[in-house]
Amino acid sequence: MIILADYNLNRHALLLSGSLISEGWLEVVPIQFVTFREIGLAIDSSDRVVWRLAQTHRMLLLTANRNAKGEDSLETVMREENSPTSLPIITIGNPDRIYESQYRKYCVEKLVEIILDLEDYMGVGRLFIP
Repeated sequence: MIILADYNLNRHALLLSGSLISEGWLEVVPIQFVTFREIGLAIDSSDRVVWRLAQTHRMLLLTANRNAKGEDSLETVMREENSPTSLPIITIGNPDRIYESQYRKYCVEKLVEIILDLEDYMGVGRLFIP
């Protein structure tokens, strides 16, 4: 599963990726984080553009701060375009705590759970981790 890390979560994605490796989760489920830069997406892309790109390329979007302000906000886009086949948006509940090993471990475990049971989460919109 490919996870698109929001533009401000590159360091968070590196930490999560490191935990996935060190805890042996990549032997259970293949997970790869990609950045906006790696896929050629501008950091000032609207939430609508980001959501559509993630859905089109069947990537989970990992975010922390997408909001409900404006017609292209992530919340608005999900309300307008989400369908039963849409992938969920994964939101880190407290991104500042990702630097705490135990919190990061909980985030990784929840992320793996979501990916393993992805069919159960299709169309739900947003999921918070941990």
